[in-house]
Amino acid sequence: MKRRLLISTALAWAALSACAESPARPQFPHSPPITYERIGSLMQVSVVDRTTGRELPIYRHRGEYWVAGRPGTRYAIRARNAMGERVMAVMSVDGVNVVTGEIAGVLQNGYVFSGGERTDITGWRKSDSQIAAFEFTSIANSYASRTGRPDDVGVIGVAMFRERVPVPPPPPIVLPRRDDSSSSSREMERRSEAPSAVAEAAPAAPAAKARSADSALGAESAASAKGGLARQSPPAPSLGTAHGRRETSHVGHTTFERAQSTPDEVVRIRYDSRENLIAAGVIPVPPPPPRWPRPEGPSAFPGSEMGYVPDPPARY
Repeated sequence: MKRRLLISTALAWAALSACAESPARPQFPHSPPITYERIGSLMQVSVVDRTTGRELPIYRHRGEYWVAGRPGTRYAIRARNAMGERVMAVMSVDGVNVVTGEIAGVLQNGYVFSGGERTDITGWRKSDSQIAAFEFTSIANSYASRTGRPDDVGVIGVAMFRERVPVPPPPPIVLPRRDDSSSSSREMERRSEAPSAVAEAAPAAPAAKARSADSALGAESAASAKGGLARQSPPAPSLGTAHGRRETSHVGHTTFERAQSTPDEVVRIRYDSRENLIAAGVIPVPPPPPRWPRPEGPSAFPGSEMGYVPDPPARY
C-alpha cells in the first residue's frame, strides 16, 4: 500500500507540473517569415552550417534574405541546379569572387552545374584540388578586409546563366537553272548576290549590340567597384568570412558559352550575428511570459510548498 501511495504521489506531482506549463505559447503575428527552403528558381541556393550539417533558417526582412551565423563556424553555399540543362553560377562572398579572388563581377569565371546536380561550395578556390574554408569571423579578420576590400562584407551572391544552344545554319538557297536570254541570266545573278550581301551585313548589328552591352557592363562593374551605384547604405555587419584552413576539394575544367551577357537570375543572401539580427528586428524576440493578476478574495492556492497534511496545533 505504501508503494502504491508513493507512485500515486509522484504521478500527481508530474501532473501538477504539466498543468503549470499548460498555457499556450503566444503567437507573433508581426514576425518576419522564416523559410527552410532554398532560394532561386534556376538554381536553389542555401547556406549550410557544416558543424551540424543543417541548412540555416532564412529570414525575410524588408525585401532581403538573411541568415544568422556564429563566429568560428564553417559554412558552405549549397546549390542545386533545378533545370534539366547546364547552368553556370558565378559566386561571390563579401564582394569577392570565390574562384578567382577578384572583386566580383557577373562576367567572371564560376562553377558549371549539370542538370539536377547539387554541390556544396565550401571555400575559396585555391587550386584544382584545394580550397580555404568559409568561416564566419569578425569583420577585421575577413578575407575581404585583409585584402583591402571591406566595403561589401556580409553578403553572399550567386549569378546564374543559361547556356547558349547552337543554332543550325539555314539551308543554302538553290536557284533553278535557266537558259534564257542574257538579260535573264543577269537578273538571276543580281538575285543571287542579294542574299549574300544581306548575310554579310547581318552580323554587324549583333556584334555592335554585344560590344555596347559589354561596355555598359564594364562601366557598371567599374562604378560598383568605386561605390558609384545607387544603393541603400545599411549598417555595417558584424560578421565576415575568413580565409579558413585548407581542405581537399577537386574540380575539373569545361567550356561554357553564356546565352546572354546579363544573368538570368541573381540570388543575394545577407548574413550577420544572431544578436545583431535580433537588434535590427530581422529575428523576432518572444515577449515575456504573461503575469496572471491575483484574484480578489480568498486564494485557492496561496502557497507553493508540496508535502502532506500536517496536524493542527494543540488547543489552548
